[in-house]
Formats: sequence, structure tokens, C-alpha cells
Amino acid sequence: MLNSWKIYILAIVSFLVGTSEFVIAGILDRVASDVGVTLAAAGQLITVYSLAYAIGTPILIAITAKMDRRKLMLAALVLFLLGNLVTITTTGFAMLFGARIILAIGTGVFMVVALTVASKIAQPGKQGGAIATVLLGFNLALILGVPLGRVIAGSYDWKIIFTGIGVLSLIAMFVLLLTIPKSKGEIPVPIREQLSLLKTPRISIALSISFFWILGYTIIYTYISPFLLTITGMSDRMVSIGLFVFGIASLLGSQVGGYGADKWGIPRTMIGGLLLHSGILLLITVFSHSSVFVLPLLMLWSFFAWSTGPVQQVYLIGMAPKASGIILSLNTSIVQLGMAVGSVIGGMVVENISLQAVGWIGAIGVAIALLPAVVSLSMRSQSDIRGQELSETID
Repeated sequence: MLNSWKIYILAIVSFLVGTSEFVIAGILDRVASDVGVTLAAAGQLITVYSLAYAIGTPILIAITAKMDRRKLMLAALVLFLLGNLVTITTTGFAMLFGARIILAIGTGVFMVVALTVASKIAQPGKQGGAIATVLLGFNLALILGVPLGRVIAGSYDWKIIFTGIGVLSLIAMFVLLLTIPKSKGEIPVPIREQLSLLKTPRISIALSISFFWILGYTIIYTYISPFLLTITGMSDRMVSIGLFVFGIASLLGSQVGGYGADKWGIPRTMIGGLLLHSGILLLITVFSHSSVFVLPLLMLWSFFAWSTGPVQQVYLIGMAPKASGIILSLNTSIVQLGMAVGSVIGGMVVENISLQAVGWIGAIGVAIALLPAVVSLSMRSQSDIRGQELSETID
């Protein structure tokens, strides 16, 4: 209870960095029009962001391992502010690409450190809830940041969104400086050693769950606004409402996922979420021309998609509790790589098949995640049985 308010502060700052990541999907059509590129080309802004996040984050986390955690979070927010300034002053697509890279690295470092700090200051047995609370900030970005971004972009220049984020990031630095105490860094772990965790079959298989889960999700989410406008036939106002509803459901899903990991167990929460996530994406494709069906399906999609995040992170931390920072960093990179590949696949689908096809292809991506989930959880069960048998033998 003592540190719970600090976890909520980390969640609030996560809202800012989350908005910078997610809002681009909500305004993709307007960004594409403003900088003079195709919709598929604009979608690659998400690809370059994800790649920079995936590659840059673990490198910087390794380099800055000894740095005080509060100082590192503040440095990440300085970089984040710079990315927003470049976005505001951008004069072309190439410059916007550069801005997305800067924003991605700043966001990546902040989120890894914030999640690690939250898991360590949480009460025993409450790590799932603490992680879910920090991820709450990202979900609030979906609830408020993305639909508000859509409304602002429709009424004013879309760059105003990033102006506001930049100003709020300055306030966030001040709040963190006052509320989050200094804390020692960790023993530096070279990238080679970080990657050595991937040699453990159970860990590498578990990480592939994150890759395919987010890949399937991103294939359709990257193009969600044009999908709702063009295929479903929603008005601009209805799209904003749809994105708001989507965000509300993501908040609920994330909280239920964290609760489920602690209360119902990891296997039931994970497998159930992935099955329903994939099935609902198929239903969105089937009923894509009816806003009456698509709106509630958006809620269900978001709910079950975001229930996977917290339970997956708790699962991974349990595999390597003494290397929680490293494994969370690896998972973050894997997630971002999945997003990068998903947005590329989504762009290829839009250009070569159809905009509507992103739904069922995304469903296939999520369904593939079930295979490593079943294998990994089976390995976990076998490990638990062997451990129990060994204990009984010793007794």
C-alpha cells in the first residue's frame, strides 16, 4: 500500500509515452495526406518506430545499467521531448521517420525501467497487478489519447497533438523528480549475455508468444481508422467513438489480465485470451460492413487482446526472477519486432489484397501464438512435476 501511489505516477507518465506510440494509428490517413504519401507508406511509420524501439532499447538499457533509475527515466523523457520537437517542426516524411526513431528509443527505455521498478516495489504476490497498473497508462492512451488525437486532427493540425505531449512531458519530468526516490542501478549485463537467455528453450518459446500475439493485433490495428471509415462506413465522429470504446475495453482487459494471472492462473488466462482474440478478429472481418456489429466486436477484440500483456509479463518474470529487467527488456523488444513485422504485413495486405483482409490475416497471426503458448505451458507443467517428485524423494 505504501508504494502504490508511486506505481500510479509511473502509470500516468506511461500515458504520455503511450499516446506518442498509439496515436499515429488513429490519425494515419491525415498524416499520409499531409506529407504526401500512400496509406501503406504512412503505415511504415509504425514499422520504423517498432524497429527502433526493439533494437535501441536493449542496447541503451545495457549501457545505462549502472545509472540511477530515476535519473535514467528522466534522461529517457528528455529524449522523448526531443522526439516531439522534431515531429512538430517536421517538413517531410524523412524527418518524420527520424522523429519516430527518437520517440521510440525514449519511450522504450522509460517503459522498461518503469515496469522493472513497479515489479520490485510491489507487495509480494502483487507483481501482476503492479505491472498491469503501469500498463494502464498505455491503455489510457488508447482510451483518451487516440480518440482525442483523432478529434484534434480533424479540427486542427495533427502536429498540435505532439505539441501538447511535449509540454506535458516537461511536467512529467518535474513530477518524477519530486516523487520517485533515487535507486541504484543494476549490474551491467552485456547484450551478448542478455541474448543468452534466448538459448533457454522455454524462455525463447515463451517470448515467441508475444511476437505472434502482437503481430496479429498490429496487422489490423495499424489500419484501424481507414478500415472503419472505408470498409465499415463509419463517419469521422463514429470512428472517434469507436476508438474511445476500443480504449475503454483495453483498460478493462489489461486489469482483468493482471488479476487473472494472480487469481485464476497463467495457463487459463493466457490460452483463453488468445483463443477469443483470434476468433473475434475473424468475426470483425465477417461483419466488417455493419457498424452495429463492429462496434461491440471492437470492444471484445481490445479486451481480450490487452488481457494477454500483463499475464505474459508475469509469466516471463517467473521464469527468470533474478533477471527480471533483462527478460522484460527482451520481451519489449520482441513485442516491438512483432509490431514492426505486423505493420509491414498489414501494408502488403492493403496494397496487394484488400483493406478488409487485414482482419482475417491478423486472426491467423494471433492463432499461431497458441502453439508456443501450449508448448511453453506444457514445459512449465513438466518442470513443476519433476520438481515435486524431487522434493518427495528428498523427504
